[in-house]
Amino acid sequence: MTERDNTTIGVLALQGDFAEHVAALSRLGVTVREVRLPEHLEGLDGLIIPGGESTTIGKLAVRWGLVVPLQELLAANWPVWGTCAGLIFLARDVVGALPDQVFLEAMDIRVRRNAFGRQRESFEIDLDLPVIGQPPFHAVFIRAPLIEAVGPAAEVLARLPDGRIVAARQEHLLATAFHPELTDDLRMHDYFVSIAREARQRRQE
Repeated sequence: MTERDNTTIGVLALQGDFAEHVAALSRLGVTVREVRLPEHLEGLDGLIIPGGESTTIGKLAVRWGLVVPLQELLAANWPVWGTCAGLIFLARDVVGALPDQVFLEAMDIRVRRNAFGRQRESFEIDLDLPVIGQPPFHAVFIRAPLIEAVGPAAEVLARLPDGRIVAARQEHLLATAFHPELTDDLRMHDYFVSIAREARQRRQE
């Protein structure tokens, strides 16, 4: 469990299930800030982009002037975790993207939108995630994307039993196709907080 310190994590609060991420981080004892405007990014140690609707998140990010500030922070190796729609928003290559859809194009992964079908194809499964240890993580997939491939800069963190990729990391970037915020298991949030804390320590050295 993460001990209390001055770590501050933002949650992009434009659309989607940001409130559940805020609640999970609060349980870990870190400072949490809802991010809706560029000035809300100042002083953060990391950011979570939640699940929701990837096209809507992109449009709202453009409307509120967040795309360029986020891309600048990502270029500076700033910690960001995308879950479900947030994973799509982070990806460099998106299969099934709409012609005018906006992405941050930061993570060296190829993602397929709605890879598992409609809402009724949502499912839950226990995943082996070595980076957080045992027991397996109970993962919730809701109209989930799929990571079809990772480039040389990224590494696979978790796969379904059939080998399909559902979690990856690239330096300080984290991507999960599932929704850790919809469970009581805080290990994935704790893992991201540790990534953000390590990045902050390196900047201060």
